[in-house]
Amino acid sequence: MRRQRRTKIVATLGPASGDRTMIGRLFAAGADVFRINMSHTSHERMRELVTAIRSIEAEHNRPIGILVDLQGPKLRLGTFKNDSVEIDSGQDFVFDSNPTPGDATRVQLPHAEIFAAIAVGDVLLIDDGKLRLKATEVGPGRIVARVEIGGRMSNRKGVSLPDTVIPLAALAPKDLADLEAALDAGIDWVALSFIQRPEDIAEAKKVARGRAAVMAKIEKPQAVARLADILDLADALMVARGDLGVEMPLERVPGVQKDMTRACRSAGKPVVVATQMLESMIASPLPTRAEVSDVATAIFDGADAVMLSAESAAGQYPVEAVATMNRIAEQVENDAIYLPSIHVLHTEPEATGADAIAAAARQVAETLDLNAIMCWTSSGSTGLRVARERPKCPIVAISPIVGAGRKLSLVWGIHCVIAEDARDQDDMVERACRLAFKEGFAKPGQRIIVVAGVPLGTPGATNMMRIAFVGSDAGGIGSE
Repeated sequence: MRRQRRTKIVATLGPASGDRTMIGRLFAAGADVFRINMSHTSHERMRELVTAIRSIEAEHNRPIGILVDLQGPKLRLGTFKNDSVEIDSGQDFVFDSNPTPGDATRVQLPHAEIFAAIAVGDVLLIDDGKLRLKATEVGPGRIVARVEIGGRMSNRKGVSLPDTVIPLAALAPKDLADLEAALDAGIDWVALSFIQRPEDIAEAKKVARGRAAVMAKIEKPQAVARLADILDLADALMVARGDLGVEMPLERVPGVQKDMTRACRSAGKPVVVATQMLESMIASPLPTRAEVSDVATAIFDGADAVMLSAESAAGQYPVEAVATMNRIAEQVENDAIYLPSIHVLHTEPEATGADAIAAAARQVAETLDLNAIMCWTSSGSTGLRVARERPKCPIVAISPIVGAGRKLSLVWGIHCVIAEDARDQDDMVERACRLAFKEGFAKPGQRIIVVAGVPLGTPGATNMMRIAFVGSDAGGIGSE
């Protein structure tokens, strides 16, 4: 199951793709990582999906990543006497703590944190931004707001506050329970919603204790403002363009996407571009031309992965959506301007031995036109550092730890192989040569470069690089 592309594909599972047969078809079509959305999934159902994915993984002998996406705290209105009301632009409307059903002049806002944090001039967005109000008076348990964009307001609609930092933890009680259940099930990545500050990441990492990597979903302006601090703690970022487009002007989102991609590239951490990438394929077997260009732009920028949401979870054409994204990625990566485009964003390696070795491996591999960079890695860090360099030749990560391979299935350009750890450096080189031949990356007489940390099994100690020939018996017949 060697992919003919470097960019990875994340497919969300749901009603249209929840049985083992369909998950297998999605994997065959190109899905590298499967996302389970805990907003719509019970613990029992999550465990069933994990079991099905692991069964397909064993069948194909290829690590598959599982990403569990936590719901995060939800801010919602109270209820109305007649379920909904019409409010007009220019009128005043009151949000208060009174649980009495609302009317065309007021409604309950059952979140004391909002009343404590909001300031005059802050914006309130209702129902994914369809209605927009601005606070004109703020007091204990009461907000008076001027309606800037009116419309129908109904029971329990969501509330967003793009100008307000709300003192809510990113992990609500439901999220903590979901996270523990997911960790017990052996998932690989957990995505956090409602991130506002780096402390939100620290809280999740304290719970995870290394059992899963933590991805920050950037969907609020407050997170964009503290992106560097959040990226320092997170293991990866997701560009959650849907919520970003609600909480900030739509025209800003493409620039934020590029900034996040560049920041992750520099840090050597994965970035996933998500939301509405092939939205029309929920109901159509073909995407729009604009959607194809949107996916292509993310790939040309060097994103690690592109994600399907409702297209694969609830759409009529889940397999076709994955196959379409696979074809787009293959075509873009075969374009003559692809590698020059992603290298425009290249930054100098950090002043560490691991980054220096990774940068040197890319340069040597391209200068000598080597067939592959073979990375022995226990934690996955060697693979991450090499992937950061975006080399022209394939990257093969060899790990004795299946969890490391599963996490790396999200990372640009990495083909993961699970194998027993090498006995010594010579064994490491010889087995790398055999695997390069077996996996179809090199033929007898061709050369590869082997990168590892010595002593073996030491996380983050990338400090060794050797060039080796693949022999006629698929073994290493020499090294330089």
